[in-house]
Amino acid sequence: MTEQNRNNVLSKNFNHVGAYSSLYTICQIVGLLLVFSVFYWILNFRGGFGFTEAKIIFNWHPLLMTIGFIYLFANSILHYRTFRNCKKRDLKNHHAIIHGCVIVLVILAGWASYASHIYSNPPIPNFYSLHSWLGIVTISMFLSQFISGFVSFMYPGIAAQYKEAIMPYHVFFGIFNFILAVATSVLGFSEKLIFALDREYKNFPKEGMFGNFLGLLSIFYCGLVVYLVTKPEYKRQPKPEDGVLLTGALE
Repeated sequence: MTEQNRNNVLSKNFNHVGAYSSLYTICQIVGLLLVFSVFYWILNFRGGFGFTEAKIIFNWHPLLMTIGFIYLFANSILHYRTFRNCKKRDLKNHHAIIHGCVIVLVILAGWASYASHIYSNPPIPNFYSLHSWLGIVTISMFLSQFISGFVSFMYPGIAAQYKEAIMPYHVFFGIFNFILAVATSVLGFSEKLIFALDREYKNFPKEGMFGNFLGLLSIFYCGLVVYLVTKPEYKRQPKPEDGVLLTGALE
């Protein structure tokens, strides 16, 4: 490669990193806005948070799910491209730790929903709606991804050929899992608004319009994340210190 070609490649990489950083900043703003908006919705329209009443206990569910299954999940799959100058092994550890935090939040969110149904008077049945079914599928897929990823990429002694074979599936199902999590959340927002507002929903109440905004903001955030994580030009370039560690598409 000539000096001129090398300079052109470096210039393109620099431009791509700059573009990624700008879009990533926008993505962070949108993600934090989504989390704050859910908090605002619950605080101002749904009675706030607590552990004394069933309907108040439930309010932890959408907030914790939004933080865990949307915001943190997104940051975990963008982590490789965002901190591209870190060592590959460190990035893998960070990726696993963030996923572990997601699992903790999801368990707490699931408990909030289940407990609120049990303590309601009369009790509310569990796991009958499409939202709950998709939630079970999303959580099951996430746990499967976490376990298979931990065994395949964190556990020592796994053959490089096996890692190379499993990586495309790990990447695809990781992105698909995130999209499914957002879709399930949007369905959950809609379900909650319909149950809470009933016939008033069709009269364009403030809470109904704000809830619709939450759904649109979630979809927009999802689009930004998927674009950033699938655009080849934003991929982290392998470094010499990566050694035999594999380079995945999420990078």
